[in-house]
Amino acid sequence: MKRLVAGLFIIVTLVFAMLAALSGPLPETAVVGPEPVPPIDDLIPQGTRADGEATLRVLRGGVIARMTMERYLIGVVASEMPAAFELEALMAQAVAARTNALYNMRVKPKANHPGADVCSDFTCCTAYSDDEELRERWQDDYVENVTRIINAVLRTDGEYVSYEDKPILAVFHSSSAGKTESSGNVWLEDLPYLQSVYSPETAEQVPDYVSTVTVERSVFLDTIKRELSVTIVSDDEQSWISDISYTESGRVGELSIGGVPVSGTKLRSMFDLRSTAISFEWAKGDVVFSTVGSGHGVGMSQYGANVMAKSGMDYKKILSTYYTGAVIQKS
Repeated sequence: MKRLVAGLFIIVTLVFAMLAALSGPLPETAVVGPEPVPPIDDLIPQGTRADGEATLRVLRGGVIARMTMERYLIGVVASEMPAAFELEALMAQAVAARTNALYNMRVKPKANHPGADVCSDFTCCTAYSDDEELRERWQDDYVENVTRIINAVLRTDGEYVSYEDKPILAVFHSSSAGKTESSGNVWLEDLPYLQSVYSPETAEQVPDYVSTVTVERSVFLDTIKRELSVTIVSDDEQSWISDISYTESGRVGELSIGGVPVSGTKLRSMFDLRSTAISFEWAKGDVVFSTVGSGHGVGMSQYGANVMAKSGMDYKKILSTYYTGAVIQKS
């Protein structure tokens, strides 16, 4: 009997010891996290390329930095065109961006920043994002997106658009309204390679292709008083805007507001409209502006380029379509 009790005591003791061991801290296990994003230099193939050898001075945030054309173009294309666009459209954008940089360096340096070749202000030169900003913007899609941009830049290495053996002013805009605009209708100089041409994008392919802006009667009157020094006394708003003329592309060329001639570009600026392809109507005393497309309308339409690329057109054909009489050269 004593032996039986002693045996049971030993078994119970062993069971409690095992339970105590199981309730103790678990052994450490390795935690597998996401793969680190490689530095951009690891994503750019090694090799000697024209863009990798050329350098330029970039003004950004008040600081001038010298970088290779290759790295600059990656930041520009990534900022100016959606990475999901067709590769041939991205390649056309890369050539246009390279051309503009060369135009600023060789043909017409910018007076706004004499110590730099280009700046990151899109209203002056072109937009630019550094690698850190692109990682923040794209998050998990960073590697896929930046690889597409790198591919577009490298596949067009050193190529630019020229007219009479000089880099052109290769301006571009988001989307056009059936036709692009001639430069002489927007700026002072009517350049032979920036003439009105057909552009294929439609509302089915472009977000917010048609947009409206409603301007209250009081805001309209205050704006034209401030911008045009005009005070309208008539209560008949139908007579406030008159004598509308249109350019070849169908955009507003000029109109009269309160008897004062106003260009379409000035009207767009005054009321923050998306383009100069403008129509309007009066509704309960307020004016409703409707616009088609987005941007100044001159040069390459980015959405138009994407539509062309989807139809099978390559980047060289896209560029020759938008830049009349220009050719592609390699530096």
